[in-house]
Amino acid sequence: MNLEPLAYKIRPTKLSDFVGQDKIFSKNSWLVNAIKKDQISSLILFGPPGSGKTTLANIVASSTKHHFVTINATERTTAELKKQLKIAEEKFEIDQKTIIFIDEIHRFNKAQQDILLPFVEKGEIILIGATTENPSFTVVSPIISRSKVLQFDRLDNKALEKILSRAIKEYPKVKIDKQAKKFLIENSNGDARVLLNLFEDLFRLTNKIDKKAIERSNITQALKYDKTGEEHYNQISALHKSMRDSDPDAAVYWMMRMLEAGEDPLYVARRLIRFASEDIGIADPHALLVAVAAYNACHYIGMPECDVVLAQTAIHLSLAPKSNACYSAVLETRSDIRQFGNLDVPYNIRNAPTRLMKDLGYGKNYKYAHNFEDAKVDQQHLPDRLRGRQYYKPTDRGLERKVRERRDGRNPA
Repeated sequence: MNLEPLAYKIRPTKLSDFVGQDKIFSKNSWLVNAIKKDQISSLILFGPPGSGKTTLANIVASSTKHHFVTINATERTTAELKKQLKIAEEKFEIDQKTIIFIDEIHRFNKAQQDILLPFVEKGEIILIGATTENPSFTVVSPIISRSKVLQFDRLDNKALEKILSRAIKEYPKVKIDKQAKKFLIENSNGDARVLLNLFEDLFRLTNKIDKKAIERSNITQALKYDKTGEEHYNQISALHKSMRDSDPDAAVYWMMRMLEAGEDPLYVARRLIRFASEDIGIADPHALLVAVAAYNACHYIGMPECDVVLAQTAIHLSLAPKSNACYSAVLETRSDIRQFGNLDVPYNIRNAPTRLMKDLGYGKNYKYAHNFEDAKVDQQHLPDRLRGRQYYKPTDRGLERKVRERRDGRNPA
């Protein structure tokens, strides 16, 4: 009985058998030509699980005349890494290069990655590192600068269908209908390994794979989401930008994607609060109240009941008039503070609780706003160096239209 996992058993060893990643594996691409001519250089393969990174390394291994070593960063120690580098050094002395494939290279810490650097620099090894995490955050910059970074995309349904067809040919006795194929492809989440594992789990139970067989197997979809990884930031960015662009449908979609994958609803609520001030502000002051109320509601009732609260809030924020005037005021103010340092408070608005302070001019000529019509007063409030600066620039959207009209009617010092 063959105990090899199906994903391992049918993994391609030839370029012609690789499926997907067309932008990388186009007919005359650098990568295809480099593999054919056995002139591969150091690579960082970045992309989601099951997208073909390890398969590419497998193809390189079967195509190259160089010494090829595979290291899994989750299993190997620093001592083992140094051992393989020593062997590579010895082979280099007899004019043979070594290709070292490090799967999940992001699992190596900075010190372990730094060990690789001199060997890459001298050309004693060709490094192929595979990672599901963005290398900008997980691979040291000297290695990135000496490597080509290839980004792998999640496999589309067309590529997954080809992979599934190849798997089915391995087991001609297994019968699978169109509905079952569609279910497996759509529930694999663009991951060829998940697809093959699902198929393997099913045919080990029955030779007839259909809707009933799938229901009996209790297969559920696993959404791609990592609370500390890049996908976390991608999806919260998608939520924020969908609301900013006044697209409530996309906003609810991305919010629910995060919640369905297990995100903390209070985290989502905090981001909505931030958005209410950063992208709406005084154009709709109620937006902040709605967002804070949503946070409290999530705190009180939790999931799953608070999903509707968050959806209501995301829709409200999406449809609200937009203004980043408050956000821009914060950025411009912070910039001046950092540039000019501790500028003095104008004397007329200084606190003067003692006679000495009054004698020194503190509070002199201060105008009490309530003594003037509409409580408008023309006096200096900013430091001398920043006199006349205008940080808050209201837009003509929502309530800010009225705010701007009121502000334009006065002459700030």
